[in-house]
Amino acid sequence: MPWLALTVEADGAQLEVLSEALLEGGAQSVCVDAIDTERPSLTALLGTDADAAALLTAAARACGLAKTPAFQLAQVDDQDWVLRSREQFAPLSIGGRLWIGPSWHEPPAGVLAALRLDPGLAFGTGSHPSTQLVLHFLERTLRGGESMLDYGCGSGILAIAAAKLGARKVDAVDLDPQALETTAANARANGVAVHVAAPEALPAARYDIVVSNILAQPLMLLAPLLASRTAPHGRIALSGILESQADEVARAYAGCFDMTVSAQEGWVLLEGRRQWP
Repeated sequence: MPWLALTVEADGAQLEVLSEALLEGGAQSVCVDAIDTERPSLTALLGTDADAAALLTAAARACGLAKTPAFQLAQVDDQDWVLRSREQFAPLSIGGRLWIGPSWHEPPAGVLAALRLDPGLAFGTGSHPSTQLVLHFLERTLRGGESMLDYGCGSGILAIAAAKLGARKVDAVDLDPQALETTAANARANGVAVHVAAPEALPAARYDIVVSNILAQPLMLLAPLLASRTAPHGRIALSGILESQADEVARAYAGCFDMTVSAQEGWVLLEGRRQWP
């Protein structure tokens, strides 16, 4: 199947923010290349019927950029895209218990939870700082037997990591049908049970842990919903948030959670415990 590859050159900080906004706006996948060089670039995978200029303009506006960056378009096929993604996907160790890597790497001996995840069309390989922040939260928080909701699951990396770390019940939701299919397939490949559903199809339940790694604006809009899904004294972890946005997002949850902040490469994790009720 052919795709459109939209390529943008900008400074690294702009590209990191744009990558999230493009995914939120409908891009199927994003690769950021040469981030530490003088000419970093971002390539987003779009459907052939996508309006690339409109998508990029909306993403730039959502990020607060003064103008839409220049871009180039090219047609690629699935194989070329997966090979490109494969080149930048290295194994990742999280704390002392969790290892994430593609199928062509072997986990180190003695690792408790090994998660195999090959790059594909849905977002989430563990390489982005916002994803790593949530993975570290899960690795240090989960002790086994918990219920967890992953709201905006992407590739399913957070949901599958939770299951590997001993969560007894894991539900994963996303607005994108491709993400739901990918999460289900990745869960099967890793031999774990993850219940996948569109948001409106999720049964009524409260969870010991709720995680969401999306963007600041939708996280603020979702505050009442995510709070209602968190059990009394349960934990919440939110990411996809720039340091400059942390206070505003925290205020949206302040009535229900005592939030703390941790940061990595300009991105933050907000985590808190649900106050009664």
